[in-house]
Amino acid sequence: MTAPGNPSTRARHADAAPEASMPKEQQPDEPHPAGAAQPPVQEPQPSATGPQPATETGRSAAQPPAAQPKRKGAGRNLPAAIGVGVALGGAVLASLFVWIPAFLALVVAAVIVGIWEMARAVGVHKARPPLVPLLAGGPCMVVLAWFGGADVLPLGLLATLLVMLVWRFAGGARDYQRDVTAGALIAVYVPFLGAFAALLAHPGKGVSDGAVRVLVTILAVVLSDTGGYATGVFLGKHPMAPSVSPAKSWEGFAGSIVWTGAGSAVALPLLLSGAVWWHGAIFGIAVSIASVLGDLGESLIKRDLGVKDMSNLLPGHGGLMDRLDSVLLALPTAYAVLAFLVPPS
Repeated sequence: MTAPGNPSTRARHADAAPEASMPKEQQPDEPHPAGAAQPPVQEPQPSATGPQPATETGRSAAQPPAAQPKRKGAGRNLPAAIGVGVALGGAVLASLFVWIPAFLALVVAAVIVGIWEMARAVGVHKARPPLVPLLAGGPCMVVLAWFGGADVLPLGLLATLLVMLVWRFAGGARDYQRDVTAGALIAVYVPFLGAFAALLAHPGKGVSDGAVRVLVTILAVVLSDTGGYATGVFLGKHPMAPSVSPAKSWEGFAGSIVWTGAGSAVALPLLLSGAVWWHGAIFGIAVSIASVLGDLGESLIKRDLGVKDMSNLLPGHGGLMDRLDSVLLALPTAYAVLAFLVPPS
């Protein structure tokens, strides 16, 4: 046995001291020759937040490896999105130029679906808007606008709100204000704004250019969305509303206005009798601004509700309201601008 005072023993102790004084998890790993016995893997100890499932390496699942493989299949289904978009666009165009009463049926169906999606979305926060008055009053607003014009549309909204307020009495006082407020938002946002599509298509007796008025409005919204997206991708640097829609930039917004103003300045004189180029430019700029604000408005609602899409009804698109966000506010804007610049005759 070596004496305690042996110099070689003191040297070994000096070499081992720094490593022994380190915490166990910080000690350097020593290589093990092939076939040598490996040290036993220690089981993870339960933490104060609860047990963590162990992986095959003995690590806690709460400690992911440094590099994680990217998940595949993220994002929208592009072929399905294109197919659904083409089908919806074809149905709208066919109803406008083949048999325009079918367009009324499409608007009514869209309003019913939009009301259902909005009621479902606000239900995330336990709001229960009176659904029966909304589902009855929404289509009535569209039909009143179609046959009675702009003068009777506010009456349809007022009647829907009054019936909704009384209908909710049956639910008692608890959460009454929350439910009727959510219902009022839906009544104005979906059927009231959507009814302006009926006003554009059927602005009065003897008017034959209603289908063209709807067409130039849809064209302006498409130009705004496409021009803003393309400009934002290549030139976007300054976020427009990062807390609401981080992808939107001021450069993209400017691109929306320029593309829509220029495109409408060409399209309106070609498609709508009595319009000149500057009518089209004003119309395009106004619709573009309304379209962008409508898009931001729905993004704000969805962020407040904590939902990504209003529903999963349309493959590759989400919900119908996710496709109408740019259209709803553009409809009354287009109706007002055209009524002033190119009144129906």
